[in-house]
Amino acid sequence: MLNSDAATVAPLSGASERDSAQFPAPVRPGEEVAAARRTRLADLQRTAWTGIGLRIAVIVGESLALWWWRYAALLTDVLASALDVLSSLAIVVAIRAASRPPDAEHPFGHGRYEPLAGLQLGVLIAAAGGWLLIRFLFGLVESEAAGVVSPWAWSVPAAAAVLMVVAARQVSRIGTRERSSALTAEAQHYWVDAATSLIAAVGLAVAAGLPEMGHHVDLSSAALLAAIMILLGLQAIRENLHQLLDRVPEDERFDRVRAAALRVPGVRGVEKLRIQQAGPDAHVDIDIEVDPELSVAAGHVIAQHVRAEIQAEWPFVLEVVVHVEPYYAGDH
Repeated sequence: MLNSDAATVAPLSGASERDSAQFPAPVRPGEEVAAARRTRLADLQRTAWTGIGLRIAVIVGESLALWWWRYAALLTDVLASALDVLSSLAIVVAIRAASRPPDAEHPFGHGRYEPLAGLQLGVLIAAAGGWLLIRFLFGLVESEAAGVVSPWAWSVPAAAAVLMVVAARQVSRIGTRERSSALTAEAQHYWVDAATSLIAAVGLAVAAGLPEMGHHVDLSSAALLAAIMILLGLQAIRENLHQLLDRVPEDERFDRVRAAALRVPGVRGVEKLRIQQAGPDAHVDIDIEVDPELSVAAGHVIAQHVRAEIQAEWPFVLEVVVHVEPYYAGDH
C-alpha cells in the first residue's frame, strides 16, 4: 500500500547526516483514504434516512387505521413512532457533525458526536422502559375493555413490525461494519419499535378472539416490552460509554496497525502501540524500532511512511504519532 514516495526509503539504510540537504517532503496517504471516509458518511446517512422513511410510512399506515378503528394500541404505536422519527433525525445530525475534520478548537476531530448521540438515545430508551415497567407493575395504568375488535386490526401493527425488523437488520449491519456506535444504538431502537408493534398486534388479535382476556394480555405484554426496552437501552449506554471513556479497541485493530507499520522498509520492530477510537475517528500512537545507525532525517522519513501506510490500511485513522527508537536484538 505504499505510495510512489516509498522509493525514497531505499537509500536510507546507509544514510548519514550529510544525506539531507533540505527538510524531507511530507509523505501523505493516497486519495483512497479520503474517499473511504466520504463513502462511510454517505452509507451512514443513506441508512439513517431510509429508516426514517420506513418509520414515516408506518406512521401514515397506522394513522389511517387509527382514524378508521380508533384503538388505543394503535394510538400508542403511532405516538411512539413519531417520537422515534425525532430521535432518528438527531442521529443524522450527529453522524454529519462527527464527520467534520479537525479545527483549531477541536484538534482531535469531532468523532465523539456519534457515541454521545448513541449514549443519549440509550438513556432515552432505558428511562422510557423503566417508567413504563413501574407503572404497569404497580397497576397505575387503567384500561377499559376493548369491546368488539375487528379481526383484521392486528394486521396493521404486524406489518409495521416486519418493516421495523428489516430496518433493524439493515441498520445494525451498516453500523457494525462502519463502527458507528450511534447507528448501532439506533438499530437497537428499531428492535424496540418492532417489539412494540408486535405486542400491539398480539394484543389486538387476542382482544378480537378473547375479549375477556384483553386487559390482562395488554398489561403483561406492556411489562415485557418495558423490560426489553431497559435491557436494550442499557446495552446502548454501555457500548457508547466505552468509546467516550477510551476503552481499548478489539485486538484486530492492533494487528492491522502493527502489520502495516512492519511493511515499511526500515522498520525493524514495533515496541508500543496505543489506539484511541471515537465514532469515525481513530488516533494511533506507535513506537517503531529502526537501525540505530540511521540519521535523524532517515528515521523521520521512515516515520512518515509508517503514518501513511497505517492510514492506507485503516482510512479512519485521523492522525498517527510515531516515536522512533533504536533497534537492538534481544532487548525485549
